[in-house]
Amino acid sequence: MDEPTRQAKQPVTVLAGPYGHPVHPILVTVPIGAWVASLVFDVASHLVSPGGFLAQGSVWLIALGGIGALAAASVGFLDLFAIPPRTPAFRTGLVHMGLNLAVTAGYAAGFAWRLSEPGRQAGPVPVGQIVLSAVCLAVLAVSGYLGGKLAFRYGVRVADEHTQAEGFDTARTTG
Repeated sequence: MDEPTRQAKQPVTVLAGPYGHPVHPILVTVPIGAWVASLVFDVASHLVSPGGFLAQGSVWLIALGGIGALAAASVGFLDLFAIPPRTPAFRTGLVHMGLNLAVTAGYAAGFAWRLSEPGRQAGPVPVGQIVLSAVCLAVLAVSGYLGGKLAFRYGVRVADEHTQAEGFDTARTTG
């Protein structure tokens, strides 16, 4: 294995998670789950009467997603430092990070928009706010694809093949 590949597999600091166990992938489940659920709540606020409780729940979910995104971005940034510059993996990481920052900014704007209209939470979520959330989720899906490319195609922060082979050794019985 060449040095750039080996470098991209090693953590920059223990805060990013140990070798073969990065923290970033588990933390991204918080904003993804919260933001998907917020869109479900937004749409559902039009299907029940009164829908205000779902609109309020959606605001809380957007806030939770924002907090989770900040945590995921912190360790994701550490993982980006592990990738050698001027490589396709590094460029992919930069686009992945940029899209995630744009999505987080979109949700922050949506959160502020919702808080600026406190009386609106008594009824269903306005269509414009639902569209903003849907667009942000679409961009997040593209970014998630790129994150998968970083891990599964380029092997960033993934154990090397020799280490992975231990899991398929039929002679070994310990796990």
